[in-house]
Amino acid sequence: MNAIDPPARTRLRSSEHLDWSGFGAELVLVAAGAHRVAAMDEHRVGVHVGAPVTAHCRCDGQRMSRVQTQGDADVIPAGLDGEWADDADCTILRIGFTDEFARRTLSQIGTRGASARIMPRFQWRDARFQHLAWALRAELEAERASDALYAESLCVAMIVRLAHADDAFATRSSTPMLTRRLAMRITDYIDAHLDARLTLAELAEVAGLSVPHFKVLFRATFGAPVHRYVVAQRIERAKRLLAQGHMTVSGIALECGFAHASHMAYWMKRTLGVTPREIVPEDNSSR
Repeated sequence: MNAIDPPARTRLRSSEHLDWSGFGAELVLVAAGAHRVAAMDEHRVGVHVGAPVTAHCRCDGQRMSRVQTQGDADVIPAGLDGEWADDADCTILRIGFTDEFARRTLSQIGTRGASARIMPRFQWRDARFQHLAWALRAELEAERASDALYAESLCVAMIVRLAHADDAFATRSSTPMLTRRLAMRITDYIDAHLDARLTLAELAEVAGLSVPHFKVLFRATFGAPVHRYVVAQRIERAKRLLAQGHMTVSGIALECGFAHASHMAYWMKRTLGVTPREIVPEDNSSR
């Protein structure tokens, strides 16, 4: 994630400590002046955060001067370098996707999606992409991040949006919901693997669907995104185990797929309004 020479930048937040794979993000403060951005193996999007600044850039044979405002994005595909110059310090939400992650996502959309490419864009404004970017920024700034499935869902949607392939996918989605048999296969798989790190790619493979198609049909079937459903199932299992009173809180957290006991406590408090230690074992409930 070191796209800008170190003396010119201060990292404010980073996804390095999060369990994200194939993508990442960081919030950086970039000092005023000129900065070279080296070519990299990943696709990058820099979203401007905060007060406007005057910026000058050179990339992909293009030169451009503009006033960057909150939400403006520069999209730099893998393999491109460039130079940027800002007249004042600025904060950038920088999002990166490995080429493998992008290609896998696009190849699953269909014929048009397979041929879609991420193109360079400067001062790009897109309301739907901004919504996704701010949601990812909230994950970076949260005291406790959501399940990694949530960040993966956001980044899959970003890739589709960047490639303008979302319309192609929409025309292919003729089935409004998962079949009963397929829904049961997915829920059984989730239940059997709650103690492990689940990914969208893994669940979509179980369903025999592309990741974008699976996301849409899962939400239509269960009324919630995949990550929310998984967290809800983890909380329900934890609640049952806590009520049985046979395991430690730390053991239950790991058994249910939480990173640690405090992670489980955070989600139980947020969802149920109680902490794990407030759930009384069944043997003591009548005392």
